[in-house]
Amino acid sequence: MLRVYNSLTREKEEFVPLRPGRVNMYVCGPTVYDSPHIGHAKAYVSFDVIVRTLRHRGLDVFYVQNITDVGHLTDNSDEGEDKILARAERDRVEPMELVEKYTFEFFDTMDRLNVLRPNISPRASGHIPEIIELCQELIKSGHAYESNGSVYFSVESFPDYGKLSNRRAEDQEAGSRVAVIEGKRNPADFAIWKLADKGHILRWNSPWGEGFPGWHIECSAMSMKYLGQTLDIHGGGRDNIFPHHEDEIAQSEAATGHPFVKYWMHNGMVTLNGQKMSKSTGNFVTVRQALEQYPAQLLRFYIVSSHYRSSLDFSEDLLEDSRRGWTRIQNALQAIDRVLVSEGPEEEAASEDARRIAAQAEAKFEASLDDDFNTPNAVAALFELAGDTNRLVAGAGSRGRAGLAAAKETMVRLSDVLGLTWESETRQADDLLPGLMNLLLGIRQKAREDRDWALADHLRDQLTELGIVLEDRVEGGTSWRRK
Repeated sequence: MLRVYNSLTREKEEFVPLRPGRVNMYVCGPTVYDSPHIGHAKAYVSFDVIVRTLRHRGLDVFYVQNITDVGHLTDNSDEGEDKILARAERDRVEPMELVEKYTFEFFDTMDRLNVLRPNISPRASGHIPEIIELCQELIKSGHAYESNGSVYFSVESFPDYGKLSNRRAEDQEAGSRVAVIEGKRNPADFAIWKLADKGHILRWNSPWGEGFPGWHIECSAMSMKYLGQTLDIHGGGRDNIFPHHEDEIAQSEAATGHPFVKYWMHNGMVTLNGQKMSKSTGNFVTVRQALEQYPAQLLRFYIVSSHYRSSLDFSEDLLEDSRRGWTRIQNALQAIDRVLVSEGPEEEAASEDARRIAAQAEAKFEASLDDDFNTPNAVAALFELAGDTNRLVAGAGSRGRAGLAAAKETMVRLSDVLGLTWESETRQADDLLPGLMNLLLGIRQKAREDRDWALADHLRDQLTELGIVLEDRVEGGTSWRRK
């Protein structure tokens, strides 16, 4: 039975989709004004594992993740600076040119981290009619009002405001403020449509004049357009609980009269060397910068080794610890590969041992993911399987080839649920092996011609320890094979 932690109820609950066999899932996407950073990697790898797990359970997941390309302000008030316009002005480019650049970079880096593409990635700028229609519905029902060309949601009109964050309407996130704006009935009311001033480039015609959507209304309009009035899952970062997700609930439920989301899920934040990530202090790493230093699969392994709801510290020491664990599983698979190409008698008892430990590991893996997608325990199950197969390889060796093949299949299949592709790493090494062997055999042949028997024997002995057998032919030349 799959249980998930619901941020709305603050409890783990049995996961029961609204429609049998179908899951409608929405996750807040990036605001595309800059390069994606490690915090983005943590969020989207985490929700990618959730999608993969649900599909692994046989559920049909329809996954929507938006692109915010307009209207995101730099603070939680109605008067913050538009992040996209500010960056476009600084770089002296058109705002939509900036958006295209960073949208492509976002998808490219997520692809490299083996994050599956959503079914739909709607852009806010492409859904202005739906946003205006939602604003009109809220005005009509008395939950919103127009003032000086802007439209504000009336927090007082929604008694349940604060049920997700457990905060009062006047509460604000640390460091932010409630703007006292002329025309607002209540300082806590938030804008769902903003009048564009003369310098605001991104603007659309509306019943209230030229303007642009508020950030919160965008997600409500796009999620309900594609997923209906009630969603199974809505995900995002923990920092979005208030006010973004709180405002989404208020405006969506006020407009439809139905619950907006059944299960709210939030990922933990990322720190850098123990300190909060911040551009202003330079304590900041982009995904591309990280990929220049570490393999993509290692970064993904590092992320899934922590729970999606936990904070993650990005540090060189912790990454090196992950590298050792990552290598341990790779080596176990490669050790099995060497056994599978060897020859010798089979023993059913040896194979049965491998099948048994694979089944035990799979049961632990599945139980871990059933417990609110506990990926650290799922990774631990893979470690246990790797250690057990290593012992079988050292003991039974080729006598248990059939069972070891089954254990390898289990390890690869379960790893795929986490988006880890050990096989691709093995294939990359295999692709390089013929060329490397030709190079080494050429060096050894030159040593033999020079009568440097010590070097020739040393190369042969070292390759034997690595599982490569050399055979010097009578007619000349040397062939090689794996043990």
